[in-house]
Amino acid sequence: MGGMSALSKGYDSNEVLNKIQADAGIKIEWNCMSDSLAEQVNIKIAGDDLPDAFMGVGFSNYDLTNYGEDGVFIDLTPYLTEEYMPNLSKILDENPNIRSAITMNNGGIYGLPAGEQMGTAGIGADKDYSIYTIPQFSMINKAWLDDLGLEVPKTLDELHDALKAFKDNDMSAKYYGNDAGSTIPMSTGFDQWCWGQNIFYAGFGFTNWPNDVCNDLVLYDDGKVDFVCATDNYRKALTYFHDWYAEGLMDVEMFSQSDTQLISKCSQGYVGVATWWYIEEVMGEYAKDYVFLPILDGPDGTHNVTVRTGGGINSGNLSITKDCKSPANLLKVFDKWYDPEIVMQLQYGPIDTYFTQKDENGVWLSITDAEAQEKFGKSAGELKGECEVYGPKLILSDYYNTTFKMEDRAIERLTDLNEFWMPYVDNAVTYPVDCVYTQEELDTIDRYKADFESMVSEQEGLWIKEGGPTDEAWETYLSTLRDNCGMEKLQEVYQAAYDRYASAGNAQ
Repeated sequence: MGGMSALSKGYDSNEVLNKIQADAGIKIEWNCMSDSLAEQVNIKIAGDDLPDAFMGVGFSNYDLTNYGEDGVFIDLTPYLTEEYMPNLSKILDENPNIRSAITMNNGGIYGLPAGEQMGTAGIGADKDYSIYTIPQFSMINKAWLDDLGLEVPKTLDELHDALKAFKDNDMSAKYYGNDAGSTIPMSTGFDQWCWGQNIFYAGFGFTNWPNDVCNDLVLYDDGKVDFVCATDNYRKALTYFHDWYAEGLMDVEMFSQSDTQLISKCSQGYVGVATWWYIEEVMGEYAKDYVFLPILDGPDGTHNVTVRTGGGINSGNLSITKDCKSPANLLKVFDKWYDPEIVMQLQYGPIDTYFTQKDENGVWLSITDAEAQEKFGKSAGELKGECEVYGPKLILSDYYNTTFKMEDRAIERLTDLNEFWMPYVDNAVTYPVDCVYTQEELDTIDRYKADFESMVSEQEGLWIKEGGPTDEAWETYLSTLRDNCGMEKLQEVYQAAYDRYASAGNAQ
């Protein structure tokens, strides 16, 4: 039982899966869905009506530990050997950090590893930064700046003045002929993945983008863990950006709009400044008028980018249950997934469909959009969505040099990251996503994390809209985080987990 893409035609007809099963002499009955997966999984587990395995569910370490100790999931350690899983065991021997990442604190392994190590090393850079290191790229309409005789801003104050000029001169109407009053100086989401406002906080010493550990958690280069949402700089940032919001320089719909709505505004020429991964994707036919907006210095003349963790290893995408009659045979099938050429096809699509030819180095090349449209009547992205299989797919960095070429869009993003954005990063230390927690620590996270993140996000939005906190409001907020939301307990948990991680030799 497991998940699959909404574009998938189903796994029974999947060419790659059928070949794997035929080679192994094993037939698997797939029960996979794109909707209501979590609900159906919970029903199965609660009713003790278990499939042989759960695939592509994305169980957390907390879930894996609990279900493992309850006997719902079996410990896979005895099967991670050359006899049963030669491909995976070789990877684990060569990458002990991966074994560490999938081993729960009780010593059990309740899921197979998955992850995609896509970084700047894949484009030939000396240092390997994950594609997720800086999730938001800011951009500005340079054509509007040129028309107004303004330079690309280098500070937040200069950006403020540019946004005010965009608004006062109604640049959407003036430059593109849109309706009067249609100009939106800056539009983003609120605390969103690649389209939030967080990159502009760099002028106050942090960038608190959403992450896979705990929002607003930061690791300093001395190994100490803290929450930026309880710092003076955080308070100053919200006070500063409230003034922008009050002046009508930030989109009033930033707290409610979807990414589709943002793209619609941008692609109609309404927006002066936005955030996204690709200028062309969000700005459409107006993309030629936009350039990246650099990391901006704050009022004190400095900036600091808190990079984001990413590309970590998880083990929540293939777990075998106690009701499986032959775990060894099933795992022999899934060991095939750890062959580079097979995982390539599971991730993107079959050879002769998504991968059409090899280059001079013997590396597979993917189909282009033009080729996909001509042959299949759809984009390469849509084709990938139909062919992709969810589950324990592990793509190591060197696969991009030895097995298949990275997607052009990924190459573009990593090039932008390496050449434009990373020079603004003074310290690339970040809290690792691969830390493993004790059962007691997982209970603390489960008890407090959601309330903590909700409280912080709610107050952040409120203070941007209504004004930065007074001294009394700030002290009340800090007291609530400590007394009701477990901030100090969470900090202790993340500090202890990191200390163990670092002492094991994993710290960068």
